[in-house]
Amino acid sequence: MAEDLSINKGEKTEQYQSLIPQIKGLLEGEPDLIANLANVAAALKEQFGWFWVGFYLVKHEQLVLGPFQGPVACTRINKGRGVCGSSWAKAETLIVPDVEKFPGHIACSSLSKSEIVVPLMKEGMVWGVLDVDSGVLDQFDEIDKQYLKAIVELIS
Repeated sequence: MAEDLSINKGEKTEQYQSLIPQIKGLLEGEPDLIANLANVAAALKEQFGWFWVGFYLVKHEQLVLGPFQGPVACTRINKGRGVCGSSWAKAETLIVPDVEKFPGHIACSSLSKSEIVVPLMKEGMVWGVLDVDSGVLDQFDEIDKQYLKAIVELIS
């Protein structure tokens, strides 16, 4: 198990390519889901310095806050509500360049400007989402989508 994270300050693709093997090392041999989600959230926050990184887990027909890094967050989100609930309902990754323009956006913090949400899937069902918020408009793109999907597949 890796206990230190090596931060790569190169271009975005290089950062992800450096981070993914480290995340694999963090997950290797650890069966506890909460521990693994916590370490993935911490690794992403440390590497990229995003405003908020965390997980919501499907429980009793709601997304319930799981391990995260950042300021306090919304505790429960209904299916189809906000970016996280919409990602869950559609079972697809959503990239939102400007959260103020997303219909029904849930503002846990006014400091969040853009967002990406990646569903965690098992046997065709969404069991949670990875939610990443940035204090910068238009922070996320197809590169983030590709690599964040690869990271959540390591968990699923």
